[in-house]
Amino acid sequence: MKTKRTPFRPPSRPDAGPAGNRPERGVDRNSEAPPSRRNRRAPGAALAASAPAPQARRRPGAPPPEGRSPGRGGRRAAFAEEAKPERLHKVMAQAGIGSRREMEEWIAAGRITVNGELALVGQTVVYGDKVKVGGRLVNLRFTSTRTPRVLLYHKPEGEIVSRDDPDGRPSVFAALPRIRGGRWINVGRLDFNTSGLLLFTTSGELANRLMHPSSQLVREYAVRVLGELTAEAQQRLLQGVELEDGIASFASLEEAGGEGANRWHRATLFEGRNREVRRMFEAVGCTVSRLIRVRYGPFVLPPQLKRGRVRELDEGEVKTLLRELERPAAAPPRQHEGT
Repeated sequence: MKTKRTPFRPPSRPDAGPAGNRPERGVDRNSEAPPSRRNRRAPGAALAASAPAPQARRRPGAPPPEGRSPGRGGRRAAFAEEAKPERLHKVMAQAGIGSRREMEEWIAAGRITVNGELALVGQTVVYGDKVKVGGRLVNLRFTSTRTPRVLLYHKPEGEIVSRDDPDGRPSVFAALPRIRGGRWINVGRLDFNTSGLLLFTTSGELANRLMHPSSQLVREYAVRVLGELTAEAQQRLLQGVELEDGIASFASLEEAGGEGANRWHRATLFEGRNREVRRMFEAVGCTVSRLIRVRYGPFVLPPQLKRGRVRELDEGEVKTLLRELERPAAAPPRQHEGT
């Protein structure tokens, strides 16, 4: 029967007895080595003997010798000194863990700890703090020079924009490419029965900027309505209708063809509340039979992008997007007072 050999332990000699009965062999360290071992030198041993002795290892944190780079440890120490405290939810968003809003909700729910204590909303952290989510340590990213990744996804009907669903419905995240050291963050949501353009990114900071109302990014939808949408109803949708969560209005509303009971319209707005488009049409007595998002800000749903497929922006396109977001947002067009 074979026995396991302990790693890095040399095999015992056949003539050696059990571990407790091995013969003791004294070693006289003052005596010279046998000639046979003195002369058994590997090629180049003479050169190695004449080489200067290796220098002692530098103490951690000590300045490097003149003319030498500080190395990885030195760079980390220098970064730790220069790094300024940042908001916890912002740092976690930069690390791609989630959007700022999600991170604030996690903090309020007590899911995040900092150095063993529950995190507080608005808390700041510095380089070296140990942040855990659900007991698991996460790697924070205080400064990120890496260009974030951005995906365009043609969401089909029948998929939910969530990782956890009690009903076990298909998730949009199952169709996305896998990544290491982060995760995909959805920019806004689409209803289970809504299809069209959905954006994903690896940067929670970028996702927050794309969703924030201050960015004034337009959302455009193709809407198929059952029945006739009268001129009076169109004017109400442009001026504003009362919903459970406040007044909502379209920035533009145009007819897009169709016959009989199924007529298409193009509608735009500058916000993304839950089921907002459907609820607005219901407020004027119409039912939406099909809803497709065809545009989000500068992104238009590519005609060649089939449902359930993704297209990733190249680095140049992402950098162009970041530059556009740095510019001051233009004021949204005034609501129509009539058609």
